[in-house]
Amino acid sequence: MNYVLLYSGGLDSSVLLYDLKSKGHTLHALSVVYGQRHSRELEAAKAICSRLEVSHQILDVSSLRDVLSGNSQTDLSVEVPEGHYTEESMKLTVVPNRNMIFLSLALAAAISKKFDGVAYAAHGGDHAIYPDCRPEFVEAMQKAAALCDWHHVELHAPYVQMSKAEIVKRGIQLDVPFDLTWSCYKGKGQHCGKCGTCVERREAFALNQIDDPTSYEEKN
Repeated sequence: MNYVLLYSGGLDSSVLLYDLKSKGHTLHALSVVYGQRHSRELEAAKAICSRLEVSHQILDVSSLRDVLSGNSQTDLSVEVPEGHYTEESMKLTVVPNRNMIFLSLALAAAISKKFDGVAYAAHGGDHAIYPDCRPEFVEAMQKAAALCDWHHVELHAPYVQMSKAEIVKRGIQLDVPFDLTWSCYKGKGQHCGKCGTCVERREAFALNQIDDPTSYEEKN
């Protein structure tokens, strides 16, 4: 099959990239500049797609920043919260309607290219904080994808019931270069080790009882 993959350069979408590639699918990776705090993930996306020789496109809709306020990802006046994803403070990392916006862009690209599907790496660990990563949202978007054009496009979210640890385990099997991926919300020289996505990343490697190749500012 041919997929447009929403690709951030983060851990989850990198595992999905390798997963789909290993199954022989043709891929077009789509990254989005939406006015986010930093571009470290995009740098990672470029490097990994180049390594795999996967077609990669960066779509710039950075003016979205002007309407997406009150969250730590697009509003620089809001500090990035630290702690585990289950904490209430992590809701400050929610970008309103982000996945619906991204999926709409990816669906348009897939329809234009006459591709079979759109893939994205929503996973079970995100359900508590991110409404647009829940199975119910995926199901609703699948229905919308079937109705939005005469060309049928399948929405593929194979990790929606998986934990981050399970995704890391799959990535180990696929030999994903985790050291090239970027998760940290702060976007400095190293992963901070304290924001929600860093905490979850560290836990995922620990649960798999393997060394985490990530360089963190905050040591254990």
